[in-house]
Amino acid sequence: MNPQQQRHFDALYQQHLNNLTLQGKRPATIDAYARAVRRIAAFFDSPPDNLSQQQLKTYFVRLIASHSWSTVKLDRNGLQFFYRYTLNKQWEWLDIVKPPQVKRLPDILTPNEVGLLITFTRQTRYQRFFYTLYCLGLRLGEGLQLAVGDIDSAHHQVHIRNAKGGKDRLVPLPDTTLTVLRQYWCTHRHPTLLFPGLGNEGPMDRGGVQKAMKQVCRDVGIHKAISPHSLRHCYATHLLEQGLDLRSLQRLLGHASLTTTARYTQLTDVKHAQLHQAVNQLASGLTIMWEAP
Repeated sequence: MNPQQQRHFDALYQQHLNNLTLQGKRPATIDAYARAVRRIAAFFDSPPDNLSQQQLKTYFVRLIASHSWSTVKLDRNGLQFFYRYTLNKQWEWLDIVKPPQVKRLPDILTPNEVGLLITFTRQTRYQRFFYTLYCLGLRLGEGLQLAVGDIDSAHHQVHIRNAKGGKDRLVPLPDTTLTVLRQYWCTHRHPTLLFPGLGNEGPMDRGGVQKAMKQVCRDVGIHKAISPHSLRHCYATHLLEQGLDLRSLQRLLGHASLTTTARYTQLTDVKHAQLHQAVNQLASGLTIMWEAP
C-alpha cells in the first residue's frame, strides 16, 4: 500500500476495532475479527473496502487451500462484521463461502491413559497444569487464568471467572487437587496467578502448553488426536461413566445448552457396551436355516 492507502486503511481498521468494542465482543473475538481484516488487506495489498465479489471469492479459495475451515469461518464472520458495521455494506455471504457442516467426535483417553500422560509429563509446571485441567474440567484459557483468589478451600470449590460467553461458574475442588495446587504455588509464590509463565509477569504460554502435551503423547505412545482441551472432554466422559446426570454435568462445564453436553453420552464406554449388547441381541435373535458352505 502507498502512504495514502495505508492512512485510509489505518482509519478503517481503527473504526473496525471501535465497533467491535462497542458491540461488546469478547477479547478473543476482537482479536480474530481484527486479524481477518489485516489478512485480506495484506493479501490484496490495499484497503479492503472496495473489493468485488469475485475478489472475495478468489481470496476465500486461497484461504481454504491454506487454512482450516475454523479459520475460514472466523475470517468470514470477521469480514461480514467489517462490511456491515464499518462500511455499511451487505454481502450475500452464503454465495461466497459456505463451510461444510461437519460434526466430529473428539478422541477420549481412558482414565489409565490420563494417568500415564500426567505421570510422564517431566516438567513440573506442565504436569500440575494438566492434572488441574482434568480434575476441574477446564478449558485451556480458564486454566491459564486461574488466580489464587479463585480457590475457595473452605467450600472446596473454584470460581471460574469470565469464561466462554462471559459467564462465571463454580466447580468442585477435589481435596487432592487442592493439595497439588498448594504445593505447586509454594514453588513460585506468584501474588495472583497459580500458573505463571517463566518470567512471572503473566500466565504460562498457551503454545508452550500445547507443545508439551504433544511431546508427552509421543513419548508414551498415545496416538490419539489429543490436546489440552481433550482433558476437559475426558473429565466430562468419565463423570458420565460414573453415573453423573447430564444436568449436573452441564452446570460443571458451563454449557448454555444441554444439547452440547449430551454429545458426551456418545463417548462413554457404558454407552458403547449397551450398544454392543443391543446389536448382539439383534443379530442372535434371528432364526435362520443356514446353507452348508
